[in-house]
Amino acid sequence: MTTAETEIRPTPRHATSAVARAAVRDPRLDFFRGLAMFIILIAHIPGNWLTLWIPARWGFSDATEIFVFCSGMASAIAFGKVFRDQSWAMGAARTAFRCWQVYWAHIGLFFAIAVTVSALDATGAFERDYTGQLNLLPFFEETQANLIGLMTLTYVPNYFDILPMYLVILAMMPFVIALARVHLGVAAAAVVAVWLLAQSGIARLPAEPWSDREWFFNPFGWQLIFFTGFAFMSRWLPAPPKLGALLWLAIGFLVLTSPLSSPRVVDILQVIWPAAADWAMGIYPDIGLLRDKTDFGVLRYLHFLALAYVAWWAVGPAGDRLKAPAGDGALARTWSTGLAATLKVGQQSLAIFITSMYLARLLGLCLDVMGRNYVTMALVNFGGAAILVAVAYGVGWIKTHPWRQVKKGS
Repeated sequence: MTTAETEIRPTPRHATSAVARAAVRDPRLDFFRGLAMFIILIAHIPGNWLTLWIPARWGFSDATEIFVFCSGMASAIAFGKVFRDQSWAMGAARTAFRCWQVYWAHIGLFFAIAVTVSALDATGAFERDYTGQLNLLPFFEETQANLIGLMTLTYVPNYFDILPMYLVILAMMPFVIALARVHLGVAAAAVVAVWLLAQSGIARLPAEPWSDREWFFNPFGWQLIFFTGFAFMSRWLPAPPKLGALLWLAIGFLVLTSPLSSPRVVDILQVIWPAAADWAMGIYPDIGLLRDKTDFGVLRYLHFLALAYVAWWAVGPAGDRLKAPAGDGALARTWSTGLAATLKVGQQSLAIFITSMYLARLLGLCLDVMGRNYVTMALVNFGGAAILVAVAYGVGWIKTHPWRQVKKGS
């Protein structure tokens, strides 16, 4: 998933040009972002059987790491040229505008879902308490105080926690770039130092005014994976060497650590290797901080890097293996169509993320009404994926500003 063969030209390692050279799309970046968007939708549909098969069930890292890492890479492309070709101040202004967009996307998503679940509960037609399911009752019971908390990001319910995390990390980016212009080592030291402060419990943000609960995704921990992606795409970090021994080391790490993060793997081991299962269950409580999701424990970081390295090998140079197989058969057409759809979803990640988080609640409602079986699960998951693809193509079309195009003959 890193970019050894990307068309972005190598960037000199000095203060005036420490970011990526050109805004050239990398199909691998769009592919994995699109894949993450589909996984995020699946993961947020209540009672969805497919959640048993998402990456989070087989290792420490999950789609959140893919999303944040790829967002770092995409940010290097989207904002890097502004920082380099214009000025740091202009790049900071461009970043601030994006933070503004993400902030209002977060606020809009909250109210859209809050109004929807309130309307569903108000009908009295459903047995499930949809407002309580999202733990939004405190918001409606103390609306005045929590509305202030919502707007100041001191009230962040768990279901609405990814965008605030992303917003804070984006706000950190101009400062990291400023440090990189002094020296890359200074920027790296600052990123690691902030991550260590998160691990120690010093750098945290409050999630609600009535308790000491912190943000479920601590941005001061998760910025480590964001700036790792940013550094690869900016060429602050070189692409890792493609060594067979390193590939097998990564695969071995993924396999050997799976019992420490996956109850499903432990259940399998209980049958085929009980001693290994007992060892995994015995050590599991002792690695709590190392696998912690809130502050982004080091095992999650290492697991994702290993997974990314294997994926980088798997897609081939410049993502060649993502291309449709030769020929005009059904397999080639299906692969080509699916790949194009995934890339398009990855290209519109913010709009798709907002859509998926809202859509997941409606799809959960559909399952409540229809019942949960393999047929309804298939209909809901494939239907949800199709809606994401349609939205991606729709947003892409809107971004071409078709109303500005002059009609032929006019």
